[in-house]
Amino acid sequence: MVGPIIVLLVSLIQLCSFSSSSNDHLHAGKSLSVDTKGDVLISSDGTFSSGFHPVGQNAYSFAIWFNKPSCSDNCTVVWMANRDYPVNGRHSKLTLTKHGNLVLTDAGRITVWATDTASHLSAVHLKLYDTGNLVLHDSTGATLWQSFNSPTDTLLPLQQLKKNAKLVSSRSRNNCSSGFFNLYFDSDNVLSLLYKGPEVSSIYWPSPWLLRWEVGRSTNNNSRIAVLDPLGKFSSTDNYTIKADDYGARIHRRLTIDFDGNVRLYSLNEREDKWVVSWHAYLQLCKIHGTCGPNSVCSSSPKYGRKCSCIPGYRMKNHKDWSFGCVPEFDLSCNGGEAGFISLRNTEFYGYEYAIYTNYSVEMCKNLCLEQCNCKGFQFRFHKSHQPYSTYCYLKSELRNGYHEPFYGADIYLKLPKTKLSLSYELIQNYSLECSVQVEQLTRTYHERKESEPFKLFIQFLSTNTVLWSTCAIGGMEFLILLLVWFFLIRTQQQSELMGGYHLIAATGFRKFTYAELDYATNGFRKEIGRGAGGIVYKGKLSDDRIAAIKRLIDANHGEAEFLAEVNTIGKLNHMNLIDLWGYCVEGKHKLLVFEYMSTDPWRKTSHLKHLIGRKISNCIRNCKRLSLLT
Repeated sequence: MVGPIIVLLVSLIQLCSFSSSSNDHLHAGKSLSVDTKGDVLISSDGTFSSGFHPVGQNAYSFAIWFNKPSCSDNCTVVWMANRDYPVNGRHSKLTLTKHGNLVLTDAGRITVWATDTASHLSAVHLKLYDTGNLVLHDSTGATLWQSFNSPTDTLLPLQQLKKNAKLVSSRSRNNCSSGFFNLYFDSDNVLSLLYKGPEVSSIYWPSPWLLRWEVGRSTNNNSRIAVLDPLGKFSSTDNYTIKADDYGARIHRRLTIDFDGNVRLYSLNEREDKWVVSWHAYLQLCKIHGTCGPNSVCSSSPKYGRKCSCIPGYRMKNHKDWSFGCVPEFDLSCNGGEAGFISLRNTEFYGYEYAIYTNYSVEMCKNLCLEQCNCKGFQFRFHKSHQPYSTYCYLKSELRNGYHEPFYGADIYLKLPKTKLSLSYELIQNYSLECSVQVEQLTRTYHERKESEPFKLFIQFLSTNTVLWSTCAIGGMEFLILLLVWFFLIRTQQQSELMGGYHLIAATGFRKFTYAELDYATNGFRKEIGRGAGGIVYKGKLSDDRIAAIKRLIDANHGEAEFLAEVNTIGKLNHMNLIDLWGYCVEGKHKLLVFEYMSTDPWRKTSHLKHLIGRKISNCIRNCKRLSLLT
C-alpha cells in the first residue's frame, strides 16, 4: 500500500515541477487574458513577469516588469507592447496564433498590437527569459521576434540599444504613454539625449555648446551600439563609457530614461527592497531642454528641488502641466518706441538666437532688438576667458530652455511694453500646479462609442463568417456598396455632433509634426508618389530616418477640431493589415497626414470607390481605412 502512495506522490511532485517550469511559456493557439488575474508568464528564476499591467482606470498594457521590489499593481515596468494604446480591462487578450503571430486585441476584437511574424512550423512558443527578454521561437529554436529589439524606456543588462532603436521617456510620473525625451544615436553616430516636444526639437546631451571631440565622443564608428553589462558598466560605440557607483556587484540593474528627461542607472538594494540611483547623466536638471516650457525659467535648490516660474509679463498657459510653458499678458507692436527691457541676472535661455554680435555694449544690443519685430529679448555675456575680454550679444526669436543658476555670469534682457516696465519684478512670478483629486480617465483608454458599433459588427461578421460571405459575395455586391456608404454618412453625422470633445484625444494620440518638419522631410514636397480627390501624397524621410508617405490635403476647409476628430477616428480603426497613421500637421491652412510608407505603392491604387469595388472582397476590407483617407 505504501509503494503506490510513494509513486503517486513522486508523480504529483514531478507534475508540479513541470507545471512551474512551463509557466514561462505560451504555446501556439493559447492566450493570456486581462480578465484572469494570474494569467502571466514568470521567468524561471522568478525575477520577471509578463502580462497585463494597469496603466489607468480600466486601462491596461501588455508589459514586462520586475517582481522586486515587492509590488502588486505598481511594479517596475521595463517594457510595454502598447504604451500609447491601452486596452480595456475586460475581454482583452494576447494570443499566439498557430501561424506564429503574437496578437494583442481589445474588447472590440480590434488588433491593437502585433509582432507581424509568421512560421510554417506549428510548434511556435513564447518564452520569458531570466534576462527579462520575451522571445518568440519556432520549433527549431530560431528567434522570430524578441522584446529586446523594441525597447520602451528601459535598457536591461545585455540588451543592446542599436541604431534603429531608441528609449522614449514616459509622459509623466503617472502617465506611461510616450513622452518628450529620447535616448538614441544621432546622424553623427553619437549617443544623444533629444527633447522632442510638440513644437520644437533639440539635443541637450552631450552638451550642445561643446564639440563632440571635446566631450570625448567619436563619430567614426557607424555601428551604433550601446549596452549595459551585468556588473554595471554602460558603454557605446562612440567611445562613451560609465560605471555604476557599485560597479562589480552582481545585482539587478536597469538603465532608464525617466519622465524628467534624465537617464539614470538603477541598482536594486534587496536589503531595503528598493531601487537606488548608481549613476545619472545630468546633475543639474534645469539644463534639460523642455523642462518648464517656453517663456519660463527653471531653478533648483537642495531643499525644494526643481521649480518652474513664468518670466515677467507672462502667465502660465496650463495650470496642470508646465510643459506648455507661459504666454504673454500683452500685445507688443513693432514700434520700438513703445518697448523697453527688464533684466534677469544669472539666467540663460539656450538656443533660438537669430543673430550674434561680438563686442557690443548693452545699449547697442537693446537698439538692435528694438529694431526687430521678432526679437523677444537678448542674452548678454561677458567672457573673461577670452583675450582680450569680449562681450557677446545673442538676439532671441524665442525664449526656451530657460534656467537660473547663481554666479552664472550672463543676463537675459526681456523686451516688454513700457506699460509693464513700471511694475516691480524683484521675484519672478511662479505658479503651483493644480492637482485635482478626481481620477480622470486616460485619453487613450478603450471605451465603447456608438458611432463605431456598425463598423465593429461589420468586421466581426466578416472575420467569423468567411465561408458564408464568400458564397454571398457576388449577389451581395450592391448591398456592400450601400452598407459602406451608409457607414461613412452615419459616422460623419455623429462625428459632427460630438466634435467638441475629440480634439484633445487626437492631439495626444499621435505625433504632431510642424509644417517645417514635413517640408524638410519631403525636400520641399518634391517627390510625388500619388494623388487623389482629397490631396497629393509625397514620399519623405522623417528625422528618425523612417520613410513616410505624407499626404497634403487639398481644400481642407474644416476647422482644426474637426480635422483632429477625423485623425482620432482614423487611429481607432487599427488593423494589422492596414497602413499605419504616424501623425499629422495642422497649421493654419496647412493640413497633412503622415503615414507608414509602403513600397507596393497602394496610394495610386485606391483613388476611387468604383475601383475599390471592382477588386476582391479581401482587398476591399483591407483598404477601408485608405478609402476614408486617400480619396
